[in-house]
Amino acid sequence: MSDYDAIIIGGGHNGLICAAYLAKAGYSVCVLERQAVVGGAVITQEVVPGYKFDLGGSIVSLLNLTPIVDDLELGKYGYQPIFFDPMFFSPYPDGSHLMFWRDVDRTCQSIAMLSPQDAESYRRFVRDWQPFLEVVIKSLHETPSPFNMAGTLGGGLLRHLPRTTKALGLISKSMSGLLKHYFINPKLQAAIAWMGIQSGTGMDEPFGAMTAAWFITYHMKGLVHPRGGVGELTQSLARMIRAHGGMVLTNAEVAEIKVGAGQVSGVRLTSGDIITARKIVSATHIQTTLRLIAKPEVPLRKKIDGLDLGNGIGMAVRLAVHKLPNYLAHPGKLNSQHTALQLIAPDMQYLRQAYADYTAGKFSKDPAVVAMTFSAIDPTLAPANKHTLYLWGQYFPYTLADGKHWEVVCEEAANTMLNKLFEYAPNLRTMIIDKYIQTPPDIANLFGMPKANITHLPMTPARMFFMRPIPSLSQYRGPYKNLYLTGASTHPGGGILGLPGRNAAYVILEDFSKKH
Repeated sequence: MSDYDAIIIGGGHNGLICAAYLAKAGYSVCVLERQAVVGGAVITQEVVPGYKFDLGGSIVSLLNLTPIVDDLELGKYGYQPIFFDPMFFSPYPDGSHLMFWRDVDRTCQSIAMLSPQDAESYRRFVRDWQPFLEVVIKSLHETPSPFNMAGTLGGGLLRHLPRTTKALGLISKSMSGLLKHYFINPKLQAAIAWMGIQSGTGMDEPFGAMTAAWFITYHMKGLVHPRGGVGELTQSLARMIRAHGGMVLTNAEVAEIKVGAGQVSGVRLTSGDIITARKIVSATHIQTTLRLIAKPEVPLRKKIDGLDLGNGIGMAVRLAVHKLPNYLAHPGKLNSQHTALQLIAPDMQYLRQAYADYTAGKFSKDPAVVAMTFSAIDPTLAPANKHTLYLWGQYFPYTLADGKHWEVVCEEAANTMLNKLFEYAPNLRTMIIDKYIQTPPDIANLFGMPKANITHLPMTPARMFFMRPIPSLSQYRGPYKNLYLTGASTHPGGGILGLPGRNAAYVILEDFSKKH
């Protein structure tokens, strides 16, 4: 008899969500996390005493598009979302700025200060794309077979004609092409593009239009940072699982997935312990999953190992500071800009140059930066009258050209982000108490993300829906019976979304029901 109904390898948010749905349905589950804290890339820790730092993702927006929080009643287990409004603040060297509010009309009022024509175009942008995005979001909740995609995505778009016609006519455009189609102001174009390229997609790739249009979903469902740090999301999931009788174990690294007679039966930990289960769910990177199988199918292993993971995307600098940044473009000790994501990307050419540096194997001397000051809306993150400040910058390659090593250039690379922010908020030069730098190799090693690809695999049309990770593994079932897949390597992909975990759970629950 098996020890559990299901073992989940990896305690990131997708693994926990999958386990939570199974536990809620009455099945016995055991989550195995190799790190000392559960959460994967959705964790918050005091790496500087007294200051809570998110060490991976920080923004919850995609999850808001799903029923997961309500389904799992995470509010009962400590999850307290703090919605911020405005959502984005973009300062510019000439002293102007843009503010993006949850309300479209209020956003357009800000845009009109720079370009009245673009304010009206922004309303049209939202009208043209929101119906299309609503259909796409629904399709993300499905197991991505060609049949399901034809029914949910294709059928949904047809049913909502002519409301989706304009978006369909523009879908093949690149991100930059779509933005030029709607807007003339390079500042507005760059602000939207900067959020779009954070998944690592290029601005000029065909069929990148939806990456830019995805910006509209922020108006639909808002942006959240959980009270106490983003790690409170995964901690609430762990509490929910335990409340339903499940096990969540840390410092429990899996060495091998046990395979026999064409099916999986359990796992061997690095400690030597064997744990058995009726179903094994791997919530790790797809390459890691296949390496845990003692005898994977050789052609499949080669195919997975040969997937293009890119060359990293960015790096982070997390700061404890005395004061918040005082932006020259919108001065004030504590103002609306501090409750927003602060976007440093003055125009499209700036983003292109940063990308050109990256493709040459260099870190960008003038990186695009997003600054996050969540302690302005959540005082639990820092001591009284002190603050946290996180910087994410692009682009920073995992493998550097000319044989350079990250341990040598770490401080130099971090300073490119800091110096860029100092140009916009000079007061910060004397406000830093301490800092924690995460280079691309740091990100790769801490979170088990090969090549520091924060979405595991590229978020491009060639690797989405039933192409993710490859067609034969796209429906959350692994290469052996009773082995299942979830995580960012599976549909719909990366980000704090949770649908890979939820969708995989529904496939497993369906298979469990066939046994009764």
